[in-house]
Amino acid sequence: MKSIAEEIGELRALPISELVTRYEAAFGRAPRVRHREFLWKRVAWKLQEQRLGGLSTVAKERLDRLIAEIDIPLDECTRSATGRLRSPPKASTTATIVRTWRGTEYRATPVPGGYDVNGVLHRSLSAAAQAITGTKWNGRLFFGLTKPRKAQ
Repeated sequence: MKSIAEEIGELRALPISELVTRYEAAFGRAPRVRHREFLWKRVAWKLQEQRLGGLSTVAKERLDRLIAEIDIPLDECTRSATGRLRSPPKASTTATIVRTWRGTEYRATPVPGGYDVNGVLHRSLSAAAQAITGTKWNGRLFFGLTKPRKAQ
């Protein structure tokens, strides 16, 4: 029988399709993401849990009590990493945004579910900018709603 360390080492080398299969076998459901790091870490954790045992009953009960005590305000604005409330977006949600990229004019119109850009629905301005340019962009920066930061 292989050691846990050997099996975890083998997991790191598996293709994503095999990691997905192992995840589904271990957790009984499809993974929410197909990212190699996410998959192999979760499968490795489950392997260790099965071999070495999971949390004790006392620890599980304590966690359940702590989780029950958490009060998350659902109506409050999302907080940033600093804990400060974020301000609402400054751009109008009804204005059509126009951007010319490599000689082609792109018109982004807000619609329910995202933005209609020249007849194609995108979930966000960033998704639209990526489809237009082929690279990752901050959508607000690409469409000129935000100025780029100066290097510090």
